[in-house]
Formats: sequence, structure tokens, C-alpha cells
Amino acid sequence: MTATFNRLRRHFEDFSVGDTAVSPGRTVDISDISAFAGLTGDHYPLHVDEEYCRGTRFGGRIAHGPLTFSLAVGQVALSGFLGDAIVALLECQNMRALAPVFPGDTIRVRVEVAGTEDGRPRYGVLRLDYAVLNQRDEEVMRFRMVLLARRRSEPGRREKGDPGE
Repeated sequence: MTATFNRLRRHFEDFSVGDTAVSPGRTVDISDISAFAGLTGDHYPLHVDEEYCRGTRFGGRIAHGPLTFSLAVGQVALSGFLGDAIVALLECQNMRALAPVFPGDTIRVRVEVAGTEDGRPRYGVLRLDYAVLNQRDEEVMRFRMVLLARRRSEPGRREKGDPGE
């Protein structure tokens, strides 16, 4: 399944292991990095001091890792892949920053359903693998999100608007 850019009415039961989506690209601008530093208070020189950065292995400013993570989560949300199914974030696992993201890089996200767990009566658990790619198809970050997703209905109970009503 490939998601389209819209707000789908989705439930836990609509996701299967192996379902994937790829978000549109989004170019990271120097203003994004500066705004993130201001918002979070993370003014580490690698992100805000161009002169300092010229002397580093990167040769210039780079995006904060948490900024890359945040943009990736937002890109998947904007893609419509999750629709309105998600109720809560439970956990982020195994986050790895694999390469720097520079101002001017365009990132997109490939998300895949890695697992489902349906042990709760009102909610199911989705395990989603995120791969953040730059414009050269290099993986710059990866992580797994564990999310709580609403079920279509509690077992044995139908909700208004469900098929069969």
C-alpha cells in the first residue's frame, strides 16, 4: 500500500506488516536550523556558528539530530499514511544518526510497518521503521516508532459509521 497526501480515516486493522509509504521531499533551510535552536535552546556551535563549523569535519553548519527526527515524523504525518489512527507515541527505539543533514539538503522518509500487536481491547500497537533519506538516496537517520492506534471498534461492539451498520 502506498499512501496519498490526504487525511484518511484509518484504524489499527488497516495496517499490515510490510505496508510502506514514501513522503514528499522537504528541503532543510538554514532558517529551520536557527529556528530549532531558538525553540529548543540548543545553541551548540555545530548548528549556529558558521565560523566554528568551517574548522570541523563537516565544513559548515549541520541540522540538529532532533530536528531531523522531528521533520521525519512531520513528513510522515503530512503524507497521510497514518491518517487519523494514531492516539499516542509510546516509544522511539534504536535512533541512529548516520550522516549529517546540511542546509540545502532535501530529505524524504520511507516508513514501513514492521510489526503489529493487537493485545489491547480498544487499541493496537504499531511498530514503524523510519528511514530518512537525502537527495542522494543516502540514509541519514533511522529509527523505530512504537505508536498506539485506535481500533475500528472494541471486539464484539460496532461503532457508528462502521461497515455493516
